[in-house]
Amino acid sequence: MAEEAKKKKDRGVWFREMKSELKKVVWPAKQTVLKNTGTVLLCSLLIGACIWIFDGVAYSAVQMLLGVFGA
Repeated sequence: MAEEAKKKKDRGVWFREMKSELKKVVWPAKQTVLKNTGTVLLCSLLIGACIWIFDGVAYSAVQMLLGVFGA
C-alpha cells in the first residue's frame, strides 16, 4: 500500500518537473520550421536520386556481367 502511494507521488513529481522544463523550451518560429522542413525534403530527394542512379548503374553492370559470363 505504501509503495503504491510512493509511485503516485513520484508520478506527480515527474509531471510537475516536466511541466516546468517545458516552460523553458524556446520553440522555433514558423518561418524557421518551414525553412528547415524544406531543407530536409530537398536533401532527402537529392540523396534518393543519387541512390536511384547508383542502383540503375549497378543493375546494368550486373546484367552486363551476367551476359558476358552467364548463359
